[in-house]
Amino acid sequence: MLAGRPLLSRLFAVPLPQPPIHADLNGVFLLAVAAGYLIPFRDPDRGRGYLWVMGPLLKGGGALAFILDYIFRQSPRSFLIFAASDGALALITLYVLLTAPATASTRTPESRRP
Repeated sequence: MLAGRPLLSRLFAVPLPQPPIHADLNGVFLLAVAAGYLIPFRDPDRGRGYLWVMGPLLKGGGALAFILDYIFRQSPRSFLIFAASDGALALITLYVLLTAPATASTRTPESRRP
């Protein structure tokens, strides 16, 4: 989004975004999301909430948005690659969050009592 815009435009057979600030802001957003993943990377227990928001909610919502855009606005078929990748990340994150138990540091004080 911030670099290589003409190449991406050619690869996906779409026009360059107008005005370019839209792509710039998307790039900044993506960098912020990527930086946010440092929280669960460094402290998985503290980062569970972030993973819920960015995994099932954001990635799942993104996958749905790409599919609906393809159906109702006839966006390029190549955009379904993003739907597939976002959907896969949403499902993987959901699976991990549901199957990996939270450790003692994420439980409430009441749940630690004998």
